[in-house]
Amino acid sequence: MSAHFGRRLRKGAVNTTVAAVAVAALAASQAPDVTAGGQAGGRTAADSPSADTGVEDSATGNSPYYTDLPPLNSPSPSPSQSAGTTPAATGDTEAGIPATVLDAYKKAAAALADAKPGCNLPWELLAAIGKVESGQARGGRVSADGTTYSPILGPVLNGNGFANISDTDNGAYDGDTTYDRAVGPMQFIPSTWAWAGRDGNGDGKKDPNNIYDAALAAGHYLCRYSWDMSTASGLRSAILSYNNSTEYFNTVRSWLEYYRKGTHEIPDGTGSLPSNRSDDNDGGATTSPSTTPTPSTPPAKPSPSPTPTKPTKPTKPTTPTTPTTPTTPAPTPTDTVHHIEDAGTGKLTAMAGDAFAQRISARTETEAGKAVGKVRVRFTIVGDTDATFTGGERFATIITDSKGVATAPALRAGEKTGAFTVRATVVGRLISALDYTATVTARAADALARTSSTALTCTAGGEFAEQVEVKATYKGAAAGRVAATATLVKSADDATANDKGPYFKDAAGNPVRALTDLQTGADGLLKLPKLYADDTTGTFLLRITTTGGATLTVELTVTAAPSSSPSPSESASGSPSASPSESATTGS
Repeated sequence: MSAHFGRRLRKGAVNTTVAAVAVAALAASQAPDVTAGGQAGGRTAADSPSADTGVEDSATGNSPYYTDLPPLNSPSPSPSQSAGTTPAATGDTEAGIPATVLDAYKKAAAALADAKPGCNLPWELLAAIGKVESGQARGGRVSADGTTYSPILGPVLNGNGFANISDTDNGAYDGDTTYDRAVGPMQFIPSTWAWAGRDGNGDGKKDPNNIYDAALAAGHYLCRYSWDMSTASGLRSAILSYNNSTEYFNTVRSWLEYYRKGTHEIPDGTGSLPSNRSDDNDGGATTSPSTTPTPSTPPAKPSPSPTPTKPTKPTKPTTPTTPTTPTTPAPTPTDTVHHIEDAGTGKLTAMAGDAFAQRISARTETEAGKAVGKVRVRFTIVGDTDATFTGGERFATIITDSKGVATAPALRAGEKTGAFTVRATVVGRLISALDYTATVTARAADALARTSSTALTCTAGGEFAEQVEVKATYKGAAAGRVAATATLVKSADDATANDKGPYFKDAAGNPVRALTDLQTGADGLLKLPKLYADDTTGTFLLRITTTGGATLTVELTVTAAPSSSPSPSESASGSPSASPSESATTGS
């Protein structure tokens, strides 16, 4: 079978109306879109995709999609179906989902529930998108490992009725080295798959033509900005980010609600194929009659054959016209980009676990230095780091504004310290990348204070009643997970460990006077082990230090043990009376 997107008949004008009515009714039944705190879930309205505004940063490049709508009647699952289960019995044809495809959706949703639980991604949403994008992988025509028997390719995105996206993968995924095409059952364009691709079936590959890989990638794509799918605004933002069209949103939403009411597993390869597509624009559906119509009246009696007439002299053939040369599409903004440069990014440094104060900005320009807007710039985190952009991704694709500037999402440092690179490239243009160096420093504290004002005293040979506890802060806020040391020093001017006085105990019970590898808790608190005293009296110093230079010196006082009251015989002689044998021994 050759690679194709599948021939689909044009959509009827009624589709849009029915979809809008269906979704309006469904939306009216939803609970108010607020969180427990009373605020709208997900990102703000300013962050959400606006409908029908072009290719933007969509998964599909806003490629065409199936516009078929679910039946008006709800699915009829098996009576034995319990809540949250999918019956194996057959039901309505349209409600059936091929077994391997359905398994891929459920496994992807389960993986997202662990990785990004706040997203609340339902598997039915993946099924709805898969239905609209590829008719459930062309009715489940996939192998046992989930790979389609032939690639599913969208139309060439050459600007002729579609978005104009120059080749970004050298034809690796779509076989086209000039323009991009949407690929696979979830219809990712190559430039999006490059960062969104996932290995969903554990074979070590990220294949957009594999339903397990594509479904998992779609789930992560939908959840990349921490939108909450259990809210109306979060669901809308996520769907529009996949394909930026209000009609697309309405169609996906109608299938989502249809699948939520019940579905069932059907054998692979037996799913129904949609027939209408969003790029069919000639005004109405056509059908081919399956039988010849029966005439309503008997045929008339045949008339006698007419007398032949003298043939007319043939006319001189006209000279064929020269075919017109196809026009070359006008250069896109991307085609005019000559170089990419920094747009005033400041020093990129952050403490482990914190957000970087500076955001990376890049500007695309022509050879003459003129800014180029509406160009996609991809920012990629490179190197051995666990730093991410907002939403937990290592990639972000941003459209340049009218000044040619694209600003990456905020960076957040992980726990790994050291330098890493953020690389900016122009999607669809082979020009030199622009690298930014970012540095993650260790967590630090700039102040330490005891949590108690009780004096720390002990008698010689005893143990201190109270354990030393301190709180570390940084710029007034609790400094959690900060490295610290505690040392019983010789003096205020000599920070080496003392060889006498108070001490801690190691696991074997031996005295130790220096503790390393300590760390404050998430609340900035650090409680030291119990302290003991040897027989040396006096005032001693305990010094606690943290990464970042915070230091606290605590005084410890060891007093002599009180002497016991002497007996009468001790008082009279000044010493204990000895027995005759002890006296004899002493005198010898």
